[in-house]
Amino acid sequence: MSEKEHRVSRRQFLNYTLTGVGGFMAAGMLMPMTRFALDPVLQKEESSDMVAVGLVKDITAEPKRVDFKVKQVDGWYKSDEPKSAWVYKNESGDIVALSPVCKHLGCVVNWNSDKSHPNQFYCPCHGGRYEKNGKNIAGTPPLAPLDVYESKVVDGKLYLGKAKPAGGAK
Repeated sequence: MSEKEHRVSRRQFLNYTLTGVGGFMAAGMLMPMTRFALDPVLQKEESSDMVAVGLVKDITAEPKRVDFKVKQVDGWYKSDEPKSAWVYKNESGDIVALSPVCKHLGCVVNWNSDKSHPNQFYCPCHGGRYEKNGKNIAGTPPLAPLDVYESKVVDGKLYLGKAKPAGGAK
């Protein structure tokens, strides 16, 4: 083969050069944007940190609302998210911590606030009702029981973790 058949024309050379330089520039711009978008997703989820919410000796058979804050990280923004739970001791003496968020539309339920249905959790938004153990009452809007917080007792203090669907928490 002759040298003439292997020669690259000036136009082809410029085309190859500009395409290569443009590709490097595009990669240089896209890599930081891709990392910015994917970095929070790829980070390990922190273990369910437990937060001290009170003393076990203060917990009775009557549900009591407990407010606490959980450290939250959204991407690179760190904040304290306010949370609350309904905490009580059941008949066997175990501590139960229920989420106050109604499973119908996310309103906040209150204990014993509806005089026509005493000793129940009541959602004022649409009349949703739950039994003391968090089970939804048939014929009312909620289709699922209240979520249950992970809980543990250490040195007389109650610690709560993440809220899980009923039956999934320990």
